[in-house]
Amino acid sequence: MTIVVNEDGVTLYIDIGYRYTMVMSKLLILPAIILLFSSCFTTANITENMSSAELIQRAQEAMDKSRYNVAIQYYQALNDRHRNSIDLIITAEYHIAHINYKQGRYELAREQLLSLLEYYNSPDAILYPQHFRVLTNIVLQNIEDRENQKRPIRRRR
Repeated sequence: MTIVVNEDGVTLYIDIGYRYTMVMSKLLILPAIILLFSSCFTTANITENMSSAELIQRAQEAMDKSRYNVAIQYYQALNDRHRNSIDLIITAEYHIAHINYKQGRYELAREQLLSLLEYYNSPDAILYPQHFRVLTNIVLQNIEDRENQKRPIRRRR
């Protein structure tokens, strides 16, 4: 990051993997820098002894604060640590897909949700948490509705 001060004002040059130039007034520089770095480098505080309930609780708290990347980290830790519990796997995978949906990553969310539905094609599916199947179908329908709104309507003559 480079900050250049001249008589026209302050120019802030930020290089984070690609070239991006932003010109800002003096009053906006400090809040912009704080916001940039706080959102880019926020990580979940995950310890080895966290229970599945605690990981879910922390993820939900992060979601409540719109800290989606942190929430994904907690859900991913839940998924990685509990590979022997299909209930927790489904919980983690649904919430990660739902976060991607909320952030407008519809294609990624659709892929994740369709993959999640595959669990329910097994003979043991009746034992799995059914509310995630219902929620998954609702979100998939919402994605489809959004896509249909973007398509132009052809009128017959």
